[in-house]
Amino acid sequence: MFPAPPPEAAPEAAGRLDPRARPFVRALSAFFPDLGGAVTDAAEARRILAAVPPSAAPPPEVGSVADRMVPGPPGAPPVPVRIYRPDPLRWPGPRPTVVFTHGGGFVLCDLDTYDATVRTLCRTAGAVVVSVDYRRAPEHRFPAAVLDAHAALCWAGAHLGDLGGHPGALVVAGDSAGGNLAAAALLHAAGAGRGGPRVALQALVYPTLDAARTGDSHRRNAEGFYLTATHLRWFWEQYLGPGADGADPLASPLNAAPELLAGLPPAHVVVAGCDPLADDGVAYHRLLQANGVPSVLDLHPGMFHGFLALSPVLPAAAQAMERLGGAIASMANDGKTFGGAGGGAE
Repeated sequence: MFPAPPPEAAPEAAGRLDPRARPFVRALSAFFPDLGGAVTDAAEARRILAAVPPSAAPPPEVGSVADRMVPGPPGAPPVPVRIYRPDPLRWPGPRPTVVFTHGGGFVLCDLDTYDATVRTLCRTAGAVVVSVDYRRAPEHRFPAAVLDAHAALCWAGAHLGDLGGHPGALVVAGDSAGGNLAAAALLHAAGAGRGGPRVALQALVYPTLDAARTGDSHRRNAEGFYLTATHLRWFWEQYLGPGADGADPLASPLNAAPELLAGLPPAHVVVAGCDPLADDGVAYHRLLQANGVPSVLDLHPGMFHGFLALSPVLPAAAQAMERLGGAIASMANDGKTFGGAGGGAE
């Protein structure tokens, strides 16, 4: 059993930044590139981030870590993945398998950037995690990343036995842009009879789901919380390029048709109240519920975009990670504890 999420609150009721989060927001704001302002080139943005000194903390221990290549989409190169397995002594037997797509606005970050977060998720959920190094924009624009995420999901679903995964506990997960790709991979599988493995849970952490950025949080939280509205506009420009349709549900899952949404797996959606993307996650949670899909909203009003990575040092992040890990772990028990006591969803 894991703690139930706090009661859902309207996005407009989200409070301002938690005082304990303020030093981290200041630090992130200090080293993050001025995307869409002084920095407009993706390669330069990556160089700036690569120059940031790495954390001195040792990586969280897991059972094993291995890099490999898996088949990519038709006509595309193989997809690099990193497979994290939990400690078999602590977590015996078949475990959930999580196909995880990292954030970074479709442009930044990679397997190494998210190594500590994925290790923590592996430890907390007792899950095998397949972290996906999808093709990034602007070198590879929409829908390349979606197709890579879908290919990795199909590969994982076909190799659950080899991975030590529970046959009924395949999870698709991601944060920020990775949350978009996780949702879009499911929609891609559902559309046009493409098929794919049976997925037990979609776990989306402060996902970006609307290229038009119509939610009020894109204005309410436009500045002052590290990720800005200007950053998001630049990210979407890199991802879509001049010719893509941002209204396509594979780019903007909030635009998905009801018949596609109705067939999706249950969701666990983590939202930070002080985030331009807050309304994206809340809207998707409510959209899923309106179409008969169980969904749990884990709203943290005083938190900012990216806070989950600070679970070792920030109490709200530790709480969010515990709930996320608990939701995933419950899939190996047929989801009986999903959503907290009683197994229901908000």
